[in-house]
Amino acid sequence: MTSKNKFWMFLLVAMVLTAGVFMLAGCEEPEEVVEEEAVEEEAVEEEAVEEEPEEEPVLDEVIEARLASEEVEGDFMTVWAENFSEHMYDWSDGMYQLDVYPMGTLGDLRDINELAQLGVVEYVFSDFAWIGAFVPEAMVFGLHYMWPEERPWEVMEWVVRHGDTMEILEESYRREGLVPLSIMFEGWQWMTSHEPIRTIDDMDGYDVRIMASDMLNEQYLALGASPTPMDYGEVYSGLQTGLIDGQVNPLFAIKSMDFYQEQDYFTQIFAEVFVGIPTINMVFFDSLPEAVQEEHLDWWSDAILPAADWINERHEGELDEMLEERPEIEVIEVTGEEQERFKEAAMDAHEKFFEYGGPNAEAIYEALVSDIENAKEELGIE
Repeated sequence: MTSKNKFWMFLLVAMVLTAGVFMLAGCEEPEEVVEEEAVEEEAVEEEAVEEEPEEEPVLDEVIEARLASEEVEGDFMTVWAENFSEHMYDWSDGMYQLDVYPMGTLGDLRDINELAQLGVVEYVFSDFAWIGAFVPEAMVFGLHYMWPEERPWEVMEWVVRHGDTMEILEESYRREGLVPLSIMFEGWQWMTSHEPIRTIDDMDGYDVRIMASDMLNEQYLALGASPTPMDYGEVYSGLQTGLIDGQVNPLFAIKSMDFYQEQDYFTQIFAEVFVGIPTINMVFFDSLPEAVQEEHLDWWSDAILPAADWINERHEGELDEMLEERPEIEVIEVTGEEQERFKEAAMDAHEKFFEYGGPNAEAIYEALVSDIENAKEELGIE
């Protein structure tokens, strides 16, 4: 083959190969087309997601309410009322707005319970004694030596979730236009005094401030004391001026209200748990959607144990702080045979509850005793 012929043959082969390459390239989808199809598929998926029905809001209008606390800013009732307020705001996407008013901002302790009863405020966070002036059955929680010394907060939670007490309590509250949302453990009550209390004999003539409650009055009379009902805000001046010898409160109150500045002795006889009762006006509560009512009851039931952990830890720290500031304070725990003497005297006053405890006194007393025993059995508490 001549050189000229070879040239034309190579040229022909090159042309065939080049054409094959273009044909193969044409079999592949252009990158732009693939990207466009992917974008279209994503758009279809997003559209499908957007078409799913959205959850309906719990509330279709803003609800504004007020809660009056019997304690100062930073103390148990006010702190846990504020926690509840924050929860309801978040849970409702900002539609449930609850303002909390600490002690003294809306009146004295009797005033705020009456305001809730009348519906002037929607909530009150009060203790068994002050609310007992309106619902006497609530005074059952102040009876001495009802709660076990071991893990009373767990027993309290069991009573709320599984017992019969709360049903009777709600019936009693509704009679007065109120609804209890739970019962809360706020710690053991401590007696403070100018003179040491080591035995029940030392209670003789002990002029002690108590909350205004006929039942509490009977309990401390049974122990040999001279109980003096007095408003919370007047206790410090009463101690300072010698109007009273001492007072009864949980440790957080003794610290926050400066009672420890005027008292040299702290005595624990493990007789009385301080029980707080978050309460709502009945007409207002019944007007709320069912889901909102259930959220109220669930939250306060779920709060019993974490709130107890919170107050127990706080009490431990505050006792250390008070003793560090005033090392002359003596802490006395009455146990053993001497505690049995306190118990024997205190139990004599229980019969008085049937006189002071309202129409459901017998029913709620029997229910609480039974619930506590059942709780102890379930929880392995002696």
